[in-house]
Amino acid sequence: MSESAFRDTNVVSHIRAGIAARSPFDPAAHLRLMVVDAHVGWLPRRHAEILTGMGDVIGPEEQGAVALLPGCIDAASRNAVLAALARKLADAGHVRGWRNELFAVTPALDAKPFAVIERAAARFLGLLTFASHMNGIVEGATPALWISRRSPSKSVDPGMWDNLVAGGVPAGSDPLETLVRECDEESGIPPALASLAEAHGVIDVLREIPEGVQWERVYAYDLLLPADFVPHNRDGEVAEHRHIGPAALLDIMAARAMTVDATLVTLDALCRRGWAAIQP
Repeated sequence: MSESAFRDTNVVSHIRAGIAARSPFDPAAHLRLMVVDAHVGWLPRRHAEILTGMGDVIGPEEQGAVALLPGCIDAASRNAVLAALARKLADAGHVRGWRNELFAVTPALDAKPFAVIERAAARFLGLLTFASHMNGIVEGATPALWISRRSPSKSVDPGMWDNLVAGGVPAGSDPLETLVRECDEESGIPPALASLAEAHGVIDVLREIPEGVQWERVYAYDLLLPADFVPHNRDGEVAEHRHIGPAALLDIMAARAMTVDATLVTLDALCRRGWAAIQP
């Protein structure tokens, strides 16, 4: 094996080991959160204890599962209770980073939501969420990408490196629609160009985090950008953009300086394009 190939194998393996180390999940420490027999979340047992003291939010445990809002029979009543619950959790300091954005309570992206809830409370409940992530691929003879650094004021993963564009899919939206909107806000990519993004599958993330659980289905995209394109942030959520080659990007991921979900999406693109073996 050549020295460069040996380095590549080691770096990629190291990155994957880092992802695993940052993605612990113990099913026994969680309860399956159910609505009408559908699995919508992984509720940490420690959070179930908090909810038990807040009224009839969850039902009794049965075979490792609890029902969410068992006394509510329709979306309107669930929405009202969940809106009040999210505010109560925020006031008590259990959730942070209020977004004024609603996420669906659902077992699947294409299923009719049982309810909606403030985004900030989704991970406290361990709800299944959805996100769109995009690799910004620079057209040209030399492989390169654009990546972004998250603002230090972000409530989740502040200051870490991220994909050029990444965002949660709110209730009522879809992955591509979300991506086009986030492209404009985060990197100044016009809709006509953003809509040309190529879909490259879904990557599932399930891990314990300080806020609760990140159970997320990440829709991965690549977008070919003109060689002279320079991204610019418009919503204040990005601290900087960086034009970077594959080798330097592998080093960033190996140092665990990129978010877990962005690392998964980026590594997928580098391996898929044969760029994980490119050396400086």
